[in-house]
Amino acid sequence: MNEVDRLTKDLQQAQVAYQMAAQLSQFKTGFLARISHELRSPISTIMGLHQLILHNLCESPEEERESIEQAYQAIQKLLKMIDEILMVSKLEYGRISLNIISFSLEMVFADLYQFTHLQAANRNLKLEIILPQPALYIRADLEKFRQILITLVDTGINLTKEGTIQILAQVNPESDRVIIYLNIPCSVELWQEDGQFPGIGSEPSLETVKNFSKTLEMSPTLKFLLAQTLIEMMQGQLEILPMSPENQSQRFTQIQCLIPLASPESVAQEWATV
Repeated sequence: MNEVDRLTKDLQQAQVAYQMAAQLSQFKTGFLARISHELRSPISTIMGLHQLILHNLCESPEEERESIEQAYQAIQKLLKMIDEILMVSKLEYGRISLNIISFSLEMVFADLYQFTHLQAANRNLKLEIILPQPALYIRADLEKFRQILITLVDTGINLTKEGTIQILAQVNPESDRVIIYLNIPCSVELWQEDGQFPGIGSEPSLETVKNFSKTLEMSPTLKFLLAQTLIEMMQGQLEILPMSPENQSQRFTQIQCLIPLASPESVAQEWATV
């Protein structure tokens, strides 16, 4: 390789590195903006509940006590959200580590069904989880990977009104990864909606604040972003696939998760030390 070819190759590598860094920076900026936006809802709920008390809008001491209880529950939900965000942040900065091991995907799918099928049945939805072969092993953090799938399916159930939620997996031999598909019969737009507080400046009624505080949680968007960040830390990939032009009018979301495939050698070595 002559000097010109070497410099050209170095320039190309530098351009790729710059593009990756720019994309990462853009993602981090959007991620921080999303977190800031999400935290406003529980804070606004707490302020709204206190506003009702301070402005003497409660009709009785019982309603005041109920407002205080609702505020306390909102604070608990806020702390839970902050804990989940901090956990991801600590992982990113190396303050805590993932426990990457080889484990059976069939076992995780069985757990996934156990934790979500009753909720699906309660909403008259069909949950179809196609179990992979027992010999199919992946490498990830077992506890966090299982929770990610449960959260995604749980969110899908809450967003879906009717139909069948399907989960299946297949091996991509070209990349040594397992592809997991979550097919959910709801529009992609629902995964991009925010949980907005109705506002605190207009002195909302007790009933309005109560109803909102009961449903207060992370939006589907933030849940997906946190899951996406964790999967990437496991050397995987999580994305919502775009609809084909002929199917864009359908209310359907397909989530694709790529996770490293465990080689038979690594599985045998790990289990030999157990």
